[in-house]
Amino acid sequence: MALHLIKLCVGADSIEDLREWVAERSLRAIAAGLEPHSVHTTRMVPKRMAELLDGGSLYWVIKGQVQARQRLLDIETFTDDEGISRCRLMLGPEVIETAVQPKRPFQGWRYYTQDDVPADLTSLGAGIAEMPAELRRELTDLGLL
Repeated sequence: MALHLIKLCVGADSIEDLREWVAERSLRAIAAGLEPHSVHTTRMVPKRMAELLDGGSLYWVIKGQVQARQRLLDIETFTDDEGISRCRLMLGPEVIETAVQPKRPFQGWRYYTQDDVPADLTSLGAGIAEMPAELRRELTDLGLL
């Protein structure tokens, strides 16, 4: 069973902001002759890398709610110019919307088990993915989605 990460998406106000960020980084990768991807650098290195790379994703919390995920392609450790160990999370180019799930603020990232992750929006049924995000959020708050 895959293991996942969850992290706050600092600086993004919406999934569209995240998609723009990912598209920009994917274009940079393509320009460098690499497969399209985005990279998120973090200080802590996950100890359970093999489980994360066995189909895991990084789930993004935007404005207090889990709203999207990106597939984890690779995890690279490195030492920066100041001698500090860091980690690059190599992420797939596709931002996959999920069912909205409230999440309180936290620092860094956390492991997220398959039992805890919200469903992908496309798996919730016909027409739900086409609804405006605000309507989906309200219906979720009312317990109707």
